[in-house]
Amino acid sequence: MERPHVLSHSALTPVHVGLHRLQKRISMFIGILGDWAAFLGAVLILGLGTSWYMVDVGTKLTTERHGPWVAWTSSGKADADPYTRAHFARLGTLQLTSDLALTYLAYTDSEGNRLHSSCDYVVEGRDASDHWWSLTVFNDRGDLISNAAQRHAYTSQSVALRPDGSFAVGLGREASPGNWLPTGGAGRLALMYTTFEGATPMLGKTEQARVLPVIRRVQCR
Repeated sequence: MERPHVLSHSALTPVHVGLHRLQKRISMFIGILGDWAAFLGAVLILGLGTSWYMVDVGTKLTTERHGPWVAWTSSGKADADPYTRAHFARLGTLQLTSDLALTYLAYTDSEGNRLHSSCDYVVEGRDASDHWWSLTVFNDRGDLISNAAQRHAYTSQSVALRPDGSFAVGLGREASPGNWLPTGGAGRLALMYTTFEGATPMLGKTEQARVLPVIRRVQCR
């Protein structure tokens, strides 16, 4: 019986070597592509993350911080940096120049807890007769919170003061006596405190000279 023809070892070796080299090159190419994809992905994530942080949180170069309150120091200026412009464009608010007025934003209470409509808060401060101020509550997208009373803010002219000249503004879903701003079911909240001092420059004041309200959490449901 005739045996099938079998290639010799010497005949198979060049084919195997060629295939092995091709496989190695393909593996190296895929590895290089994977490394580049990982590198580009890391650069993209880092870039987007940095841009988000600069727009949403800010740095010492663009912001001034006092407790939970953050002011963007070049807001309202013609030469404002792009991160400051993007920050307030996201909020959809028109800012006064920071030379005469400052707008402070707070997303947490004074203990560092995220503001949320499931909790009740009291914002306590002291009214100063030498400047005008306003306190407004938004959701974290910068929208005013819809409510039947159409109540969104208090100012130094509309807030009811205590006998000692201090004030307390309550935040909550349910109406409360005194100064009250409804939060409904807005979810995450943002507070805006704007202070205006006429011809007195705002920037450069020390934290002791600029006393901002305390945000105190009362209870959560």
